[in-house]
Amino acid sequence: MSIRKNQLEANKLQKRLRRNVGSAIADYNMIEEGDRVMVCLSGGKDSYAMLDILMGLQRNAPIKFELVAVNLDQKQPGFPEAVLPTYLDSLGIEYHILEKDTYSIVTSKIPDGKTYCSLCSRLRRGTLYGFAEEIGATKVALGHHRDDIVETLFLNMFHQGKLKAMPPKLLSDDKKNILIRPLAYCRESDLIALAELKQFPIIPCNLCGSQDGLQRNAVKEMLIQWERQFPGRIDTIFGAIKNVSPSQLADTALFDFTGLALDRDSVPVDNDELETHIRAINL
Repeated sequence: MSIRKNQLEANKLQKRLRRNVGSAIADYNMIEEGDRVMVCLSGGKDSYAMLDILMGLQRNAPIKFELVAVNLDQKQPGFPEAVLPTYLDSLGIEYHILEKDTYSIVTSKIPDGKTYCSLCSRLRRGTLYGFAEEIGATKVALGHHRDDIVETLFLNMFHQGKLKAMPPKLLSDDKKNILIRPLAYCRESDLIALAELKQFPIIPCNLCGSQDGLQRNAVKEMLIQWERQFPGRIDTIFGAIKNVSPSQLADTALFDFTGLALDRDSVPVDNDELETHIRAINL
């Protein structure tokens, strides 16, 4: 592939990601005038991409908002502590590195062979939410993308018996933080390509990411196989998440099934049209 063609593809990739993030922000009113957005950085490709795209949008947005990058150093053995500060210094952005030894807590509480994700996530979330209040952040940005959202849908269906995923925007249970997922419309494959293009200094997760047999990995592989066999299927599934019909499900808390009643007088029935339709079906 020629240098010119490579550059064209790189430009298309970045425009597509900016457009997807911009659309998600607009659709869910994620960022408003004067917002102070805490961008949670893990050192993975997704959070790097989120910060990069948000900084680009910030420069051209019709509204003014602040970005503050925050990383939680969980004291995992071998964690390269200098990588993120060096990278963030080069960007000239306000940032904070929090230090909390959640690694020891997780490994002491979770038996060998069990996955760490649930407890690790709760501890990380609690620390970050509290810090958001400290620095006056009005929004907390998380790096979950379209594929994460679809995977979570199936994980909840298969293992929790619940029809729910990750919302693009969420008010925390204590109502003290609004969480946003600006990458909600972005494909993981595009984020991988951006990470390669930008040469982000990726820090691998040596805690949950190194465990075998995770349920999410199984769902991810299932979706990859579906996408290979039926291209566009993940887009269709994500579209379904945005197009819910409560009356076609079975949750009595979302739809008043017990209150359904006949109302034949409100919409007159055209018998001639009905007979024509029936004849057409029989033919």
